[in-house]
Amino acid sequence: MAIATAMLEANGLRFAVDTAGQGDTVALLLHGFPEARQSWHRQIPFLAELGWRVAAPDLRGYGGTSRPAGKAAYSIEHLTDDVAALFAALGGKRNILIGHDWGGVIAWQVALRGKVKLDGLVILNAPHPDAFARELRRGWTQRRRSWYFAFFQLPWLPEWLLTRNGGAPLVKMFRSHSEHILREQIEIYRRNIVQPGAATAMLNYYRANFSGLAGGAGSNPMIAVPTLMIWGKNDLALDLRLTEGNEQFVEDFTLRTLPAASHWVQQDAPDEVNATIAEWARRKGLA
Repeated sequence: MAIATAMLEANGLRFAVDTAGQGDTVALLLHGFPEARQSWHRQIPFLAELGWRVAAPDLRGYGGTSRPAGKAAYSIEHLTDDVAALFAALGGKRNILIGHDWGGVIAWQVALRGKVKLDGLVILNAPHPDAFARELRRGWTQRRRSWYFAFFQLPWLPEWLLTRNGGAPLVKMFRSHSEHILREQIEIYRRNIVQPGAATAMLNYYRANFSGLAGGAGSNPMIAVPTLMIWGKNDLALDLRLTEGNEQFVEDFTLRTLPAASHWVQQDAPDEVNATIAEWARRKGLA
């Protein structure tokens, strides 16, 4: 099934969105850092074949989407409002939210804040905030892996390191983490991050939300939405223990770990990710 690209107005911004499929069930796919909507290109046609209308936007500040200025524009409040506005613009009767990495962080918060009536939630390699807080308290394992959170708070140096030599460090990072991400996708990510202001916009996700990424742990409500977590076990940034105990936070929780996949799970193991989502969706009456 062919993928079409459109511009969608939502929450005062213009979003570049890749779409496929028809139907009353909208699946909104949120990418991570430092990727783009194209990270879902192996999922979009497959999920459309399930009968869903699939939409994968560039998040605010990324790719072809509006890039508001200032750190405050990237607070989690604005990011979750974007999701609510995108679902409203897409107008589905049932809403399924799928997020990886930062897209997963946003997806957890959408579910916790109740800004959208969700019928299904799929999280790929992104921890529930209470699980993240727990592992940070437990010891140095996750703290060491999260060193870059603090590094990204520095002015200008992270931007310089990510964009020097035309974005060569970004290319090296992806290639060192995974052999399976397509070169044409990495080229899109490289080209995006060297656009004027793009690296700062991407880093502002960390800067605007640094103190709140694991804040309020233990005070979050139980999530009632059926939730599937897919986790690439070879994740260099996130410890596998983050997948443990999520039944405390989600009433209807399903976990699937993929032993050979890295953090970039939907690109590393697209067939396994697709099959897992399809099987879960059928069990939950969503496909």
